[in-house]
Amino acid sequence: MSDLSAPITALKGVGEALALKLGRLGIERVSDLLFHLPLRYQDRTRLTPIGLLRAGQEAVIEGEVTACDVVKGRRRSLLVRLRDASGILSLRFFHFSPAQQQQMRPGATVRAFGEARAGATGLEIYHPEYRLSGSETPVDEYFTPIYPTTEGLNQPRLRALAQQALGLLDDAPEALPDVIPDTLLQRFQLPGLHASLHLLHQPPPDVNIEQLTFGQHPATRRLALEELLAHQLSLREVRLRIQADGAPTLPSGRSLQARFLAQLPFALTGAQRRVLEEIGHDLSRPAPMLRLIQGDVGSGKTVVAAMAALSALAGNCQAAIMAPTEILAEQHFRSFKAWFEPLGIEVAWLAGKLKGKARLDAKAAIADGRARMVVGTHALFQDDVHFQCLGLAIIDEQHRFGVHQRLALREKGEAGGLTPHQLIMTATPIPRTLAMSAYADLDVSVIDELPPGRTPVKTVVVPDERRPEVVERIRLACSEGRQAYWVCTLIDESEVLQCQAAEVTRDELTVALPELAVGLVHGRMKSSEKAEVMTAFKEGELDLLVATTVIEVGVDVPNASLMIIENPERLGLSQLHQLRGRVGRGSTESFCVLLYHPPLSKSSRQRLAVMRETTDGFRIAEKDLEIRGPGEVLGTRQTGLAQMKIADLERDADLLERVTAMAQTLQGNPDITSVLVRRWLGEAAGRYGQV
Repeated sequence: MSDLSAPITALKGVGEALALKLGRLGIERVSDLLFHLPLRYQDRTRLTPIGLLRAGQEAVIEGEVTACDVVKGRRRSLLVRLRDASGILSLRFFHFSPAQQQQMRPGATVRAFGEARAGATGLEIYHPEYRLSGSETPVDEYFTPIYPTTEGLNQPRLRALAQQALGLLDDAPEALPDVIPDTLLQRFQLPGLHASLHLLHQPPPDVNIEQLTFGQHPATRRLALEELLAHQLSLREVRLRIQADGAPTLPSGRSLQARFLAQLPFALTGAQRRVLEEIGHDLSRPAPMLRLIQGDVGSGKTVVAAMAALSALAGNCQAAIMAPTEILAEQHFRSFKAWFEPLGIEVAWLAGKLKGKARLDAKAAIADGRARMVVGTHALFQDDVHFQCLGLAIIDEQHRFGVHQRLALREKGEAGGLTPHQLIMTATPIPRTLAMSAYADLDVSVIDELPPGRTPVKTVVVPDERRPEVVERIRLACSEGRQAYWVCTLIDESEVLQCQAAEVTRDELTVALPELAVGLVHGRMKSSEKAEVMTAFKEGELDLLVATTVIEVGVDVPNASLMIIENPERLGLSQLHQLRGRVGRGSTESFCVLLYHPPLSKSSRQRLAVMRETTDGFRIAEKDLEIRGPGEVLGTRQTGLAQMKIADLERDADLLERVTAMAQTLQGNPDITSVLVRRWLGEAAGRYGQV
């Protein structure tokens, strides 16, 4: 016998070899078997008359053997004819033994389970599960579970192990405490933990099988609620740990901010001012700010980040902004340099490409505090980078970094005994359901207003046979003094092939449009070459820029009013929306042409229709979640968040508000919190707080 927290090898029949296979499924302790839920179920609880069977139907049938023959066709097989009062059916075995042939002698009664198919003799079941039976043989009491499995591990073995685990749960129910308050279970009309687990592993014949299959059954929802709660509590633990450290209390820096605003050619929007008030309140407190700013493409997040940085600088601290790509980091560097150097603030730049003396000089300026504003890529949190006094860490395009990477930057400020404030920005609008779950450790601010003068981008969807018309459209736009992008996408993940495709497209467009200056930018170019091309495009020396998706974030050319995206069906909605945001940054009417290759799949048609219908980033994000699911939308780097075992952030969205309220109530209760986090996240639980 074993308890539920024991290693899986404590179960009968589980040796090292089987434990390795179970480990591949994430089953390491006995209790893990209870939460390894079936993918679907088979109905073996009733006998189906042979005459009522239809092709494609799985069923249990029983009949008398009328004939058993080895037949020769393209493949030798054993053909067994079965008859009951309603009809005749064949069982066909391509792999069989003399003993099987002997069992199936005429007159024997056989009970079989499998899928009926149309075959050479009428309805046939290939390689059924079967047994010889008598009139008293009972049918199964429960629906038969089909579990996720791995090579070398069959369904009967998994079922037997799950039954062992359920037996142990019955023997010692206190080993798996049910910690969800009864009031909450009553509100959602959900069953208790033990009843839910029993039902999901052994559904009775009267259960609603459709509800079970689609995750809508109260037993599934009960477990989903607990899993969502565990994830929220783990992230809140991270927040509590960080906020237990002291942070510098930063002044508003109003005079420095006023000088900065005076040099801008525009006024802040109401949404920017509101978010700045929220940030100012956080920075004035002695606990680290943990705030996510969501703002659609072009809503002015970078200016808000600059204003927050000036508060840190006014408090004699340094500020750092980290971007996921060198092209975006370089753009930030140019912006901050142009904004801050007139105010007498030195701006340093640090990225992987910076080598030799330039790198040493940048590191020295960061370490001794001469560089008050620091811009870079993930190179900023490498071990050899030291800050004199980091007061504010700004992370751009949060979805490109994992939880652990952004936590790593906080260490850089801890040398002085204080944790830096964190400001996280994303131009990828996150549906509210995802934000409530994936960013439970962060306060969320939304810049929901575009600067005045911006015109919405009109989007058209065109098949690639109309490519010559699209080329003429570019000629017309550029002849009127505008600029255009042509974005190449490839289904192949190889960066080499993507870049080759972009080069071929550039050559074709140069021939087709000889009067235009055509540039090229792709991921395999040196950063200095990319920067040179981007600068030439920004300054109007190039009419048309052919690019891979490296321009998805951070490129700001107000004169560009036309974008062609080739093969848009290969991209997710959020990425398409990001790309489209590179045009429409001035006051001229702008267009985005989605040049697709037919035929389109259903989901591709849905995505392109959404792009045509709306420019609202949040609506697009909701549709993206609906079409692609949370793992894809968040990105695989969101360790632990996309890999929920049971909960589905879209399906179970209605549980999230209650889960959020519960997490607030329970986070001060370490007994409940530790039980839930360990149960659902296991070893991953500790990783949220590690760096």
